[in-house]
Amino acid sequence: MQITRAGEYAVLGLMNLARHAQGRMAMIDEISRTEKVPKSFLAKIFQNLAKAGIVRSIRGAGGGFALAKTPEQITVLEIIEAIEGKIVFQRCRREMPDCEHVGGCALCGLFEQAQDGIKDVLARTTLGELIRRQENVDFTRRHGKAVPALATKN
Repeated sequence: MQITRAGEYAVLGLMNLARHAQGRMAMIDEISRTEKVPKSFLAKIFQNLAKAGIVRSIRGAGGGFALAKTPEQITVLEIIEAIEGKIVFQRCRREMPDCEHVGGCALCGLFEQAQDGIKDVLARTTLGELIRRQENVDFTRRHGKAVPALATKN
């Protein structure tokens, strides 16, 4: 499983949106320009995020997109799965398995353990935390000083 550019752009676009004052609407072209993401691609991504209830959209003058919840209530897992679908590493864990070893295989058990670990990290990491991590990276770039990394919430 590989997270596509759509998944990455969804997270970057939401980080941008979260930096706006709470409730302030932002236009796709503004986010697209700032994040250097193709506008039409980002518009489709945000439509999927709206369907998933992560953002809300308003058409017309004064419209745009805003987060439907606070950044601390939105997990990276929720964002990725809204765009990519459920994270599944191995064939036998899909809704319609096409694996001849369904129900018992050491390899499937290993993949399931790895999958659960990754999903756990993504589920414990909120959009708000990701923004704080980025602020630390930006600070380090500007000042050349290492800042201790933030631990994920347990």
